[in-house]
Amino acid sequence: MGNHSTVTTFLLWGFSSFPELHNLLFVVILLSHVTILLANASIMVAIKLNHNLHTPMYFFLFALSFSETCTTMVILPRMLVDLLSESKAISLPECATQMFFFFGLAANNCFIMAAMSYDRYTAIHSPLHYHIFMTPKVCSQLVIASCVIGFLCSLSITFTIFNLSFCDSKTIQHFFCDISPLVHLACDYTAHHAMIIFMVSAFVLVGSFVLIMISYAFIVFLVVKMPSAQGRHKAFSTCSSHLTVVSMHYGFACFVYLIPKNSDSFREDMLMAVTYTVLTPLLNPIVYSLRNKEMQTALRKVLSSINKMLPCLAIKKPEHLRTTIEH
Repeated sequence: MGNHSTVTTFLLWGFSSFPELHNLLFVVILLSHVTILLANASIMVAIKLNHNLHTPMYFFLFALSFSETCTTMVILPRMLVDLLSESKAISLPECATQMFFFFGLAANNCFIMAAMSYDRYTAIHSPLHYHIFMTPKVCSQLVIASCVIGFLCSLSITFTIFNLSFCDSKTIQHFFCDISPLVHLACDYTAHHAMIIFMVSAFVLVGSFVLIMISYAFIVFLVVKMPSAQGRHKAFSTCSSHLTVVSMHYGFACFVYLIPKNSDSFREDMLMAVTYTVLTPLLNPIVYSLRNKEMQTALRKVLSSINKMLPCLAIKKPEHLRTTIEH
């Protein structure tokens, strides 16, 4: 990037305003991180091992769980290190890399959720031809397209921000390299730059949300015309988990990235960002497992298999230990 900056490192000042809470925050965020990894890994393993879940809907759920896991890996490990470290320094290339991958994966999540809504519409509109329309190839193409578009959008934002000159301060009032705290450090940030960032952010958030709403408008239109109350209930129940996740994801994301900010709102923005980066990935697998009987059954099978394996591993001793015991 053709960066003209006089700053080579930044300080992630995020939680430095609350030194007395560092230990508590470390424990809470560490437990949340481990839970996110285990919950999403459980969903991915359950989908992989259960042939009944080898359908387009669960293919997209697998992709979303994987992307959510990667998103948290970009932010949370660094956050945990900074909570215990005196030095909060992050180099300019590291900061740009973190921003690129975070926003690329976050945008990918948005477009995957749009693909999931289209999948639900296709399943309800054309149940007899569903597997003809939503072939493995089509599903893979939708996921790849989501990834490519997401990272292209992220690249445009990252390039715009890190092509600015940072010469006023190097203290980022956040726990990761987010857009608003960084642009407030730039000397030559103009309305032109603000418009580019807003347009790309709106394309990702509003564009994908409009696609989701169009799919659900058609779904509602189809469902209300169903003669059977049982059919209507089944159709809505298949969409309820996705709608819950969409509401949480877009509610937090739009508040953080579309509402205009000023330097006095960094603390509130940071609290919302904690919610967006920790709570949303934590709730997604919980929502899908609690509201989906097929997923509950698959997860029980995975847990049952693990429980059966643990006693065997505990009983089975290595050969050199058995030999030592016998002598």
